Amino acid sequence: MRLQSFGAALTVTGSMHLLTVGERHVLIDCGLFQGNDELEARNREPLPFDVAGLDAVILTHAHLDHVGRLPLLVKLGYRGPIHCTEPTAALAETVLLDSARLQVDGYRHDLRRARRQGIPDDQVPPPLYEEEDVHRALALLRPDLRFAETVRVAGLRVTPQRAGHILGSAYLLIDTGDARLIMSGDLGNRESGLQLDFTPPPPADAVVLESTYANRTHRPWPATLAEFRDALRDAVRQGGKILIPSFAIERTQTILHTIKGLMDAGEVPRIPVFLDSPMAARATHEYFEYGDELIPEVRDALQAGEDPFRPGTLHVVPTSAESQRINRYDGPAIILAGNGMMTGGRIQHHLKHHLWKPSTSLISVSYQSPSSLGGRIVTGADHVRIMGEEIAVRAHVYTIGGFSAHADQDDLLAFLDTAGRPHVWLVHGEPDVMDSFLPVLAARGLKGDIVPDRQPVDLTGPGYPDGRPPGFVPASPRGAHAEAGE
Repeated sequence: MRLQSFGAALTVTGSMHLLTVGERHVLIDCGLFQGNDELEARNREPLPFDVAGLDAVILTHAHLDHVGRLPLLVKLGYRGPIHCTEPTAALAETVLLDSARLQVDGYRHDLRRARRQGIPDDQVPPPLYEEEDVHRALALLRPDLRFAETVRVAGLRVTPQRAGHILGSAYLLIDTGDARLIMSGDLGNRESGLQLDFTPPPPADAVVLESTYANRTHRPWPATLAEFRDALRDAVRQGGKILIPSFAIERTQTILHTIKGLMDAGEVPRIPVFLDSPMAARATHEYFEYGDELIPEVRDALQAGEDPFRPGTLHVVPTSAESQRINRYDGPAIILAGNGMMTGGRIQHHLKHHLWKPSTSLISVSYQSPSSLGGRIVTGADHVRIMGEEIAVRAHVYTIGGFSAHADQDDLLAFLDTAGRPHVWLVHGEPDVMDSFLPVLAARGLKGDIVPDRQPVDLTGPGYPDGRPPGFVPASPRGAHAEAGE
């Protein structure tokens, strides 16, 4: 079994792993790079493999950094099946159509600005894809993966199991006849406020393991809940807007459910809550359809016909014009808007209008890449550039990492506990985080290796002498993962 990672190798974004078994070529995930300009530039690089030669694509879940290049793949000539779970297919439609819209809107904005500056149109990069490309990709989706049921994909036996990360998320057991591989996708936090735990895996020969938080442990859920409650109480006392940047899938639903619980219990004041994310509003509807993946408290509420994601003061904001009117609202109010890392979306407008006010509170509940706008804010920047304008950071900033939908070190080790003695290959992590996890694996008697960027590895081979690929240089620890949680 040979693996080449063209995303989520030595980084936490752009997941794309090409698995080759004999003459069979299967792509695991096809995600968009998100973050700084250098990362996002990789979305425009030619794919270094024969797209038409792929036998199949398998998706682990519907986050944009795992599905966001599917329309590009199809645009470049892929015509085979894209296997996934039913919830992933439903969410992927919402995610990809939103991505196409944002790209087209961004292109039009850049085109207008270029023309004002006298720059020729052909020097403005076009969108990676448009809505028609998304529909062509969606037509190839095969929602035939069901937890614990084995299917044949390109001659391989593939068994998806619940990953507990977001709705529909799966890790993959791949049996070749000679060996068993586990592709973890993104694994969930076992103290999630929304998702059921991942299913413990059976023994395997090799595990390709995400390592986003392999160097830390999350706070226990009761402590996270208390921390969030106290931040909301303190923020209300400041008298200004309470900005909560949030990812549209899983994080928004968790935060809405948590706010509803705190308000219903009288633990925080009943102030207005604005859900300023049409994508999150659409995604929330899927949770009513697939509630059996959720913790009993939420599942039972759904089965009883209740809405566990609707605080009594909730206002859903459908249009950008209504979004702009929120900024003129007097008094404290919670504004929940995308995106989670503050790199785009409606949250940027609210930051521009309120980040400079001492009465504003910003509660970060999502992972912040060190180079992102959110990363700069939570690590103490005095000023940040938002939509072309320098904005002072005078708001009260709270960082709550316990809402993370990613497994922490304890969760990853628990996942490996039942997997026998596999060879562990690390992906989806910052270099310093993965490097610090290697001795932890060694202490458990497990051989660990870091997957190199774009270079092929033999998953059942000996790996590297010290677990590090040639030329590997870990970044200096920056503490970003200890401060925020995806």
